Amino acid sequence: MRGLGLLLALLILLLQYPLWLGKGSWLKVWDLERQVEQQKTANEALAMRNAKLAAEVNDLKQGFDAIEERARFELGMIKRNEVFFQVMESPSGEASVKANTNNGEPAATAQPGAKAEGRP
Repeated sequence: MRGLGLLLALLILLLQYPLWLGKGSWLKVWDLERQVEQQKTANEALAMRNAKLAAEVNDLKQGFDAIEERARFELGMIKRNEVFFQVMESPSGEASVKANTNNGEPAATAQPGAKAEGRP
């Protein structure tokens, strides 16, 4: 009788092995669920970024205000017959102002420590 009990216990252990440590075990399922949650979080962040980019693309397609804003801030452009003021700090800490009318040409952007460029 003792041998039969030992045999049944061994059989139960052999049946439990695939459940806990085998190819489709609970440990692997828990790990995969954790990975799925991480991927969902990453997907949500990317979806928000895509929505912002889509809104920006739509704004650029529909309105000229966004295009003008990008031209001003990213390319340093000014409108025709518009006065451009560039505030420069000298090494002594004093600020100097230089006016520039570019007649629609790109203008230099204000950068700390940069030298003023004058265009008539």
